[in-house]
Amino acid sequence: MKTVKYNRLTPEEEAVIVHKGTEHPFTGEYENFWGKGTYLCKRCEAPLYRSESKFEAYCGWPSFDEEIPEAVKRVPDPDGARTEIVCANCGAHLGHAFKGERLTEKNVRHCVNSVSLKFIPAENH
Repeated sequence: MKTVKYNRLTPEEEAVIVHKGTEHPFTGEYENFWGKGTYLCKRCEAPLYRSESKFEAYCGWPSFDEEIPEAVKRVPDPDGARTEIVCANCGAHLGHAFKGERLTEKNVRHCVNSVSLKFIPAENH
């Protein structure tokens, strides 16, 4: 059986990534960050989003309108009103996906907690 090794998480990261919490709006490291590169899962470092898909949604969290193919899994939220998004590789909680807001041409918004992400600048690829 293959052993999966995850990155060590801080208590704040664990509260969001493992226990499906939410960081406070407008406080995350990547909320107003516009560097070019790739966003990885903080727990397993699987690539999730490219910087080109990030946009300003004025919601308090980083927003993306497209994930890297097969990187993000959608799960109905227990509240019945939202769709949770998780890392397809390790199941880490990322945030929620919303459709129909018409904020971009793709008409979808992945509202992601900064603590669920790790950014790798394009020049480091």
